[in-house]
Amino acid sequence: MNEAGSASTTERSPRWAGFFPFLAWFPISSLILRGDVIAGITGALVLVPKAMAYAQLSGLPVHFGLYVAFVPAILGALWGSSRQLATGPVAIVSLMTAAALTPLAPPFSDQYVELALLLTLMVGAIQFALGALKLGTIVNFVSHPVILGFMNAAAIIIALSQLDMLLGIPKGRSHSFLGDIAQMLSFVPQTHLPTLAMSAFALVLMLLLKRFPAVAKLNVLIAVLVTVIVSAAIGYERNARAAIDQIADTEVRERAQRYAETSVRIQQAEAMASAQAAQLRGMEGGDRREMAALRHQMHLSELDAADLAADNKERWNRLQRVRFERTEGAPALHLSGQVPAGQAGDGHAWRLKKIVGQELHLAGGGDVVGNIPSGLPALRVPKLGLDAVAALLSAALVIALVGFMESIAMAKALAAKTRQRLDPNQELIGQGVANLGGAFFQSYPASGSFTGSAINLQAGAQTGLAMIFNGLFVVATLLVLTPYLYHLPKATLGVIILMAVTSLVTPAALKHTWRASRADGVVAAVTFVVTLLAAPHLDRGIMIGAALAVLIYLYQTMRPRIAVLGRHPDGALRDRHVFADLPDSPDVLALRFDAGLYFANAAFFEEQVLAAVASKPGVQYVLITGAAINRMDASGEEVVRHLVERLRAGEVTVVFSGLKKQVLDVMHRTGLDALVGAQNILPNDDLALVAIYRLLGRSGVGELLPPPTAESTASPAGTAGA
Repeated sequence: MNEAGSASTTERSPRWAGFFPFLAWFPISSLILRGDVIAGITGALVLVPKAMAYAQLSGLPVHFGLYVAFVPAILGALWGSSRQLATGPVAIVSLMTAAALTPLAPPFSDQYVELALLLTLMVGAIQFALGALKLGTIVNFVSHPVILGFMNAAAIIIALSQLDMLLGIPKGRSHSFLGDIAQMLSFVPQTHLPTLAMSAFALVLMLLLKRFPAVAKLNVLIAVLVTVIVSAAIGYERNARAAIDQIADTEVRERAQRYAETSVRIQQAEAMASAQAAQLRGMEGGDRREMAALRHQMHLSELDAADLAADNKERWNRLQRVRFERTEGAPALHLSGQVPAGQAGDGHAWRLKKIVGQELHLAGGGDVVGNIPSGLPALRVPKLGLDAVAALLSAALVIALVGFMESIAMAKALAAKTRQRLDPNQELIGQGVANLGGAFFQSYPASGSFTGSAINLQAGAQTGLAMIFNGLFVVATLLVLTPYLYHLPKATLGVIILMAVTSLVTPAALKHTWRASRADGVVAAVTFVVTLLAAPHLDRGIMIGAALAVLIYLYQTMRPRIAVLGRHPDGALRDRHVFADLPDSPDVLALRFDAGLYFANAAFFEEQVLAAVASKPGVQYVLITGAAINRMDASGEEVVRHLVERLRAGEVTVVFSGLKKQVLDVMHRTGLDALVGAQNILPNDDLALVAIYRLLGRSGVGELLPPPTAESTASPAGTAGA
């Protein structure tokens, strides 16, 4: 069944189309079904490794990426309006998820996962509500320059955030992303060479495979398979454990011991603060003094935990710079290069991964994804909490809008090629349903994927069944293939992310925006800089950029262009400031107002008209050409009324020409047309000027009227030009 047939079927069935848009796919021919199966499997082969990489970017275990590629992908296809749009994990939304959650909980922790599910639920609810209320146009408040600046900054942040995976060095997580990057770069001398080699190998392999059309689309999958085999064959992962008292160096041993002891004290202080917070919630409506005292104690506990954590962070930074060698005979950890004479080291450089109690977790090789839980995601209801909802609200709103904008941009591009009718509000509902459903099956926020959608189109997908087959392949991966991914290097996932975001860095587009509009260029630049500086709080970049764009727009409409007109040799009325030495008239002043007349610019309009009249003594008529005035509100009507009365008192007549129906309707309803006079409201500029010069008793030719021609006599020309 062709697209036109589908569209017509949808139009004939308005009752169910909005509730079950996927029914418009049926009946499906065997040819279309085969194309959807091929497209679904092809997309899944590329999606599976990328989904795991994006989960790593979001701060969640890699299998959560597969969960996002399962339930949200199927729901988005069923309830969206685009037949080829692929819903799933994407780089930008994954980064924004990490940015929203990292300040609230440690990545990979149970609390982090709970917050991720709540965030997904909130994003879905916002998107669904906007779609159900037909408010899809709200995304227009976030302009293209804002998105352009944000995307470029986010791409750089994503690339920098993968340096630790690519180089095998530690990376801190704090409220300053740039501070974390600066600290991470200080570890570059401790780069783990096997990790760097694996990163370089994966990168070169992917780039080489892209040069061969037969395997170019599967370059990521092939690179994953090859690096898994290489990792398992060479023993890329190497882990060990030891006790703190096995550290031979006294200073390092004491530092590790203090770190372990302080970690216990931090846990105790945090537990105390949590218990006091719970007690405080149970005392609502109780004695105010007791509540104030308990609140004070809770704040002290939080401050104690924060102070201890700051001290421990410095200790940990110093411990991470240490490299150990293990002796084989008497088990001990010596600083690298300080193994006593007569004792043999094991030949590996060991670094600290974490300290749990009195036990050291050591790494002597590269990081791999490790054990991936097999099986489908279990039903898990997100935990609602007022404090958590308040903390995530702004981030959820921004993720909902950015995710939808990314989705609708790709959907429109697909619709332009397939000539499919697209409903933005239905697409919002589809994305909302995808995230609402995903929240109950352990998914973080999903969005429309550029890569997956392009593969769907190229592979010949005709309906959303392609994404259902895609999701079923992900199911097979979760059920069968996860044990074989144990040795997948995290460096490979870092390279996948790095290559995925390179297309988001578009300096040429930023330059083009600057050339098109200096104001838009400033908006894009400010959004870019704020997003970088505010990271990991990426929502601030979007909000400040959008607010700046709206303010600039309001400023421009508050002071629009008012042109003093003269007759150009080509016969049109044009701006005398742009075209010098145009013929003028001592008795007539022609003005053009290039904006709607409303409360924000009404006073400016009045000032400019009065200033123009004052600069031309002896003027008897003011012609206001209204072709560019699209609307007039009550403030604008009031200003025009006062202006007409004031100029009439000074023996100056105001004449209007070319006013649009919506403006004439306002003037008629308020009686302003009667005040101005029907003889002073004419349909075009030349008729108005002919009437004015007739009253002045001269032809006006050589002033504001052109020499008469046969063409102009038959059909007077309207306003045109600068």
